[in-house]
Amino acid sequence: MQVQSKTVVITGAGRGIGRSLASQFAQRGANLALLDLNAADLEESRALCQAHGVEARCYPADVSAEKQVIGAMDAIVHDFGRFDVIVNNAGIVNDSLLIKVKDGVVADRMSLSQWQAVVNVNLTGVFLCGREAAAHMVKFGQGGVIINISSISRHGNIGQTNYAATKAGVAAMTVVWAKELARYGIRAGAIAPGFTNTEILSSMRPEVLQRVIAPVPLRRLGDPAEIAHAALFIVENEFFTGRCIDLDGGLRL
Repeated sequence: MQVQSKTVVITGAGRGIGRSLASQFAQRGANLALLDLNAADLEESRALCQAHGVEARCYPADVSAEKQVIGAMDAIVHDFGRFDVIVNNAGIVNDSLLIKVKDGVVADRMSLSQWQAVVNVNLTGVFLCGREAAAHMVKFGQGGVIINISSISRHGNIGQTNYAATKAGVAAMTVVWAKELARYGIRAGAIAPGFTNTEILSSMRPEVLQRVIAPVPLRRLGDPAEIAHAALFIVENEFFTGRCIDLDGGLRL
């Protein structure tokens, strides 16, 4: 699929990887529908996209709320008149050990609210946005591409029971969607970034950041633009579907 003049929807587009995705697609001539909870961040991303001479619109929405997702997707179709690509990038972390033990006694547990908050955004949000995107793509009859952002943590990362479970689920849903939607000309792919230079990691103390980077064979963080480059590859390569690209600098958890 050629990116030029296509409508690309990006969730979690307000900052970090989402903003870089938006910028990279805009540079290729795509028109952008940007979703995020933070309206101010969205406006900054929109301005960045519009600087490349494309149309970009903001849709503040909670991806875990079904009515908001349906409303946003309907509005995108109304505003742009087509629906070609969605990148399900929105996600949160709320890390904790499953249980914390002190002196042989269980002192704390990962709370149900910690579990549910991450599941709601990272898994249910991807499900809702992917479902609505697929429905609109089928209606237009021109095929499309769904890209889900998974994570290296899908293999299991200490302190991330909730996050790892959702990112493994995202990768699995990608395979299912690739099989179910191929008959409609819709492809589905996933990207699993390793440690990437976003606001969360860049704000770490230098000594902590060095401990994060040390196990990475390439001895650095990934760049959000490198994640965006992988997304462009998935869109443009018509034979890619049902697979997850590991983009982790060679790191193994």
